Amino acid sequence: MTQNNSPFSVAIAGFGWWGKHMATRLADHPLIRVVGVVEPMEANHAAIAKMGLTVWTDLSQALATDAVDAVILTTPNLLHEEQVIQCAQAGKHVFCEKPLGLTAGSARRSVAAVKAAGVQLGIGHERRFEPAMMALKADIASGTLGTIMHSEAAFSHDKLSGVPKNDWRTQKAVAPAAGMTAMGIHLTDLLIWFYGPVKTVQAMTADRSLGWETGDVVTVQLGFEAGMTATLSAVLKTPHFIRMHSFGTEKWVQVLNDSHPDTPGGIVRVLTAQTGHPTELKEHPWVDSVTKNLESFAAAARGEAPYLFTIEEILHNIEVLEAITLSAEDRRTVSLDQV
Repeated sequence: MTQNNSPFSVAIAGFGWWGKHMATRLADHPLIRVVGVVEPMEANHAAIAKMGLTVWTDLSQALATDAVDAVILTTPNLLHEEQVIQCAQAGKHVFCEKPLGLTAGSARRSVAAVKAAGVQLGIGHERRFEPAMMALKADIASGTLGTIMHSEAAFSHDKLSGVPKNDWRTQKAVAPAAGMTAMGIHLTDLLIWFYGPVKTVQAMTADRSLGWETGDVVTVQLGFEAGMTATLSAVLKTPHFIRMHSFGTEKWVQVLNDSHPDTPGGIVRVLTAQTGHPTELKEHPWVDSVTKNLESFAAAARGEAPYLFTIEEILHNIEVLEAITLSAEDRRTVSLDQV
């Protein structure tokens, strides 16, 4: 389809860490225009106005604005379901920061609402748009790695370690299974994209340093319907570390990211090994994958191109999150048909 060059106008709901990041990243975008920000905290209003943006105190005000094509939700996890449904019922496309919900039932209600309204659902998993991840996905799909045996994934940092202990991010009911809703859910999204549906989950959490109710370490084992396995970990207080390693019978590929998706700079290193050959190294520069995800969402909302995520993948990732949450409570194996 022909690209529509008129601005795609969005409202951002929430002006915390990620809401500010979204507003800043889109400030000069040629096709996506931030109209305003929904922010109930008056202390943040001056900063929003300084960016030349309209300030709303309630989501209903943004939804009543004809100039708003879509809403980007960067609000606390427990608000996502209610707000996704509210946006859909107002006929607005909606991009929800991860997680879409904390339970499969919640995610299913959100998905039903956007389907009924015929609006586009976007999700805040930007790592699919990294060139190294796209290349790895292509290699897996083409069979270049041979039979996939196993994957190891990690997403850890200390960016959130300074938040107060009463912050919503520290509470098990709002951010279950330690770093899953902050970082680990990005890894399950990638693994679902690579390998398809998950069959079983085994998870455990620990509190090693922060004293958070939800814990600060999570490790997970996944069994996929297609037969391969995977492990992942997320640590909430350690220097930055992002890694994806996929093992095949013919080759393995390891991707190491120097930088977080919100921090420009750094190199993405891709190591490839094959029996009888020297290990190969390829490097990619940092790419603004956050904006690329929003561009894909906008194009899909306008009917110009398919979104990189299917609605089934988005929903299944929350089914996996719930299974991980259940498993971490007593370290038992949870089957996805129980969720």
